[in-house]
Amino acid sequence: MTRLGKILFCFGLGGLGVLSLIYDDFAMVWQPVPAWVPHREILAYSSGALLLACSVGAIFRRTASLATIVLTVFVFSWLLLLQVPRVVSDPSNEGMWLGFGETLLLGSGAWVLFVSGAINEGRRWGGVAPGDQFLRTGRRMFGAALPLIGLSHFIYSAGTASMVPAWLPGRLFLAYLTGTGHIAAGVGILLGILPGLAASLEATMITMFVLLLHLPGVASQPRDRLQWTMFFIATAYAGSAWAVAGSALGARRSMGSP
Repeated sequence: MTRLGKILFCFGLGGLGVLSLIYDDFAMVWQPVPAWVPHREILAYSSGALLLACSVGAIFRRTASLATIVLTVFVFSWLLLLQVPRVVSDPSNEGMWLGFGETLLLGSGAWVLFVSGAINEGRRWGGVAPGDQFLRTGRRMFGAALPLIGLSHFIYSAGTASMVPAWLPGRLFLAYLTGTGHIAAGVGILLGILPGLAASLEATMITMFVLLLHLPGVASQPRDRLQWTMFFIATAYAGSAWAVAGSALGARRSMGSP
């Protein structure tokens, strides 16, 4: 599961990097970047190049550790510089919390992939050997992000339902059901109630979003930047979820549980 998570995560973030290079702009998930930021186009191009380079580097064993820690720092930088100020400026707006939760979801996935790799290779960073407690921190961050995302399915139910494929019945019901699924998975992970199962079900659900919603969207509008952005970011979310699920199930096996 962790290996699958890494592949999906890197494919998603690498795709966002390619879009940044094509459009000479920051990935849409990092927007809005203020227009007054100096050298905005150069920074956007550099952001895309870094995403692409680190996503490729994370796949190869020799460069994986450095690439994943850079991705972790990169994503958490966006969380602190973009999402936190937005939440502070309008804390009653669920849309701001949604952006925070989605970025935290990516950051937790990058964190888990970095720590998992460091544990497997016996690496030390800054004199510290990352251990299971670091993985638990990553899982808790992932769990904390999910209710923020799930709540948006209720507050923006009409918009969420409109994204459900038209051929599926009960679109509003599915919007509520998937929102409940996000929240339940987050609570399960945070409280340690079958966290491996909760993360696995969450990963399966997000993967279904990719296959049933975003892949057809790209196929129907192959020149649309927004469709490609949603496809790549959803794939990265799925990668985060599979990585967290793999770490949770691995921790359970290490304790001798069936």
